[in-house]
Amino acid sequence: QVQLVESGGGLVQPGGSLRLSCVISGGFFATYAMAWYRQAPEKPRELVASISKYSMATYVNSAKDRFIISRENAKNTVYLQMNTLRPDDTAVYYCTAVDAVGRTFWGQGTQVTVSS
Repeated sequence: QVQLVESGGGLVQPGGSLRLSCVISGGFFATYAMAWYRQAPEKPRELVASISKYSMATYVNSAKDRFIISRENAKNTVYLQMNTLRPDDTAVYYCTAVDAVGRTFWGQGTQVTVSS
């Protein structure tokens, strides 16, 4: 059973930084494409950043130049470094893993609140 556990969320002031982590167990992390999604209240879920098994990264326009997604295969972990945070980054952030046959696994989410 593949399990994903996110951590690192919290309350931060505008302009601050947070680093989210997502640890995977029960699968073959190095073979997965990983991604971070977020969902703000009353808004649809949004893909924020993704990273392939070859460590090629993509970002939503609002995250470019502020967020960095990375992976550490030896630790079965994917990260999202978020800088220059804004109030509109407030959301629940979810980690996903997609395996070689297209199955998607989700974490339980971690709350990020950007407020003064």
